[in-house]
Amino acid sequence: MRLKRDFFRQDVLKVAPDLLGKILVRKFEDGRELRLGITEVEAYRGVEDQACHARFGKTERNKIMWGKAGLVYVYLIYGMYWMLNLVTGEEDEPQAVLIRGLEGVSGPGRVGKLLELDKSFYGEDVVISERLWIEEGRLEGEIVRSERVGVEYAGVWTRKRWRWLIKK
Repeated sequence: MRLKRDFFRQDVLKVAPDLLGKILVRKFEDGRELRLGITEVEAYRGVEDQACHARFGKTERNKIMWGKAGLVYVYLIYGMYWMLNLVTGEEDEPQAVLIRGLEGVSGPGRVGKLLELDKSFYGEDVVISERLWIEEGRLEGEIVRSERVGVEYAGVWTRKRWRWLIKK
C-alpha cells in the first residue's frame, strides 16, 4: 500500500526513522519496476539547522522544501549525482529526509544513479506519482542512530544524531 500524505506531513524526526524498511518504487519509462527497501536516511530540519539547505532561506534551488509534504527535492552534487530527498512536515516549515541507502545500494549518489534521477524529479509528488513512490514494507535488522555524514561545516549541528540505518 502506497504511503499517504499524512505520513509525510509529520515532523522530519518522526518521518525519517519511520521510512526505514518502507519500499521505494521506481517505475521506468520502459515499464520496468524497481522495488527496494529503504535502509538509510538522514533528517534535515529547518532554517536553524546549519546542515540543511534551508539555512540560506528560500532560494531557487531549495524552494520546494517549503512546499507540501511528500514532494521530491532533488539536487545535483559534484556535477554528477542527484540526491533524493522527501519533503516532510507542514508547508512553509522546510524539512526533508535524504534517502542515503536502499537494499544493496549504499550512498545517496549511488541511490540517485540507480533510480536514474534527474532534474525532472524536482517537485514530483510521491503520493500520486506514476514513476516514484513509497509503499508500506518491513526489513529485518537493528536500527542504528548516528551523526549525519558529510556536514562537518555545520558546527554543533554536525553532532545531531539525525541519521538512521538498518544494520543486518
